[in-house]
Amino acid sequence: MKFIKQDLLTLLIGLFLFASCKNPDGVGLDVDPNTAITGTLVVSPVTTQLVRETAANTSGLNRYPLGYMTDPVFGKTEAGIAMTVYPVVNTDFGTSPVLDSAVLVLKFDESSKVTKFYGDTTNSKYSIDVFQLANKVTTYKSSDVQAINNTLLGNFTGKLAPNTKQKVYDIVTGKADTLKTVPAQIRIPLNKAFIQNAILNQGTAGTATDSKFIESFKGLYAQVNKTSSTGVGGIVFFNFSGTDSYLQLVWKKTNTSNGIDTATVNFPIGKLVSNGSGGSFISGIAANIKHDYTGTEIEKQIAVPTPTDPTQQYNVTYLQGLAGVKTKLKFPQLTNFTSTYGKAIINKAELVVEIGESTPAYPFNAAQRLSLYRWDIAQQPANIPDYTTFSGSTSGGAALFGGYFDSLKKRYIFIVTSYVQSLIDKNMEDYGTFLAPTSYTDFQIVPSATSAERSIIGASNSTTNKIKLNIYYTKIN
Repeated sequence: MKFIKQDLLTLLIGLFLFASCKNPDGVGLDVDPNTAITGTLVVSPVTTQLVRETAANTSGLNRYPLGYMTDPVFGKTEAGIAMTVYPVVNTDFGTSPVLDSAVLVLKFDESSKVTKFYGDTTNSKYSIDVFQLANKVTTYKSSDVQAINNTLLGNFTGKLAPNTKQKVYDIVTGKADTLKTVPAQIRIPLNKAFIQNAILNQGTAGTATDSKFIESFKGLYAQVNKTSSTGVGGIVFFNFSGTDSYLQLVWKKTNTSNGIDTATVNFPIGKLVSNGSGGSFISGIAANIKHDYTGTEIEKQIAVPTPTDPTQQYNVTYLQGLAGVKTKLKFPQLTNFTSTYGKAIINKAELVVEIGESTPAYPFNAAQRLSLYRWDIAQQPANIPDYTTFSGSTSGGAALFGGYFDSLKKRYIFIVTSYVQSLIDKNMEDYGTFLAPTSYTDFQIVPSATSAERSIIGASNSTTNKIKLNIYYTKIN
């Protein structure tokens, strides 16, 4: 008899939950029996508005984008890198030095779980040009155009292999060269006459201090040659935080016995400096990013410079990294939630973001992770309460907040219980809530220059996959 009563109680609870569902769109959500939420379910509408991102700050990034790609939905994207070359101070090039080679070495980013390359590595061929900067790097917005001298200093042409280590010869002064394995990288030979004149001929005086060398040499700029490249292309990321990205100089000099020695030195790209609060970052490197949405649906929705009709709703909306586009969300039902449903405690609220295309396919896969944040009264980005709570609770708390792509169900889910309760109770004003791509390992609420990924998501007008807010609540007196 005891077990019959338990089964009957379970049946009654199940009937109560299904009977309380106000909208059939909410049926079918996965529920862990150990964490099941009871209460009435309301599927609240969400309206969307596509917004162009502001420029990103590219100072001190943990990785930098370079590339060019043509996306059939998102148009054209290109990214170049301005690099300050720092000397090894007081380098002695010896008597009558003659440059043997100068190679710009750029190490691919090796961060785990991060998409270090977005686009096509299989069929596309990349042509990367290197120029001298006309001025030293002083501006770091992604929209800032870095002036260059138009004389081509070097070029790399071929496919990119960001996961393949290489073997190169290590030049050892006074000894035989040795073969060693190095991280995945590209090596771009530079014009020997230019480096000879700009660096070696300056002697020790030219490398006496960082500032003296930079004032003279300025730096280097790398960009993709769109004419010589083939295929849809892509964006690759380089890491400058270690010692594996540098300008390598190999030269011959006369020794005291009238013999000839071969010497080498690596001038680092960027410099590690303190941020004033116990941390550090790489300075002297900036990225320039451009998006061209001409002829795309995105161009119609953003209607530069401002949307002609912000209330216009679509079947899909768009999210794109590299300071591309984001989506502004509105929750129209929350303003009058109390008058419609009564005073309530929100047991759980989740924002469900479904992919608005059949299956994201290589080379333009859906973004691995999205960020969700709000504007404060000054229209500055701020975390929503749930992210602050989850990220401060445990080391893996941010994962509980959500935003990671579920490749099986093709959706993202965020837990926004506290935020929804605050909006309903009018303890917090909704000045704007935003969805945007973010790096898999770095949750960002500012325009991202470290993720090139993008997603097409269902909007409120979609009859199948749509963005929606599931609210489980309990009515109180």
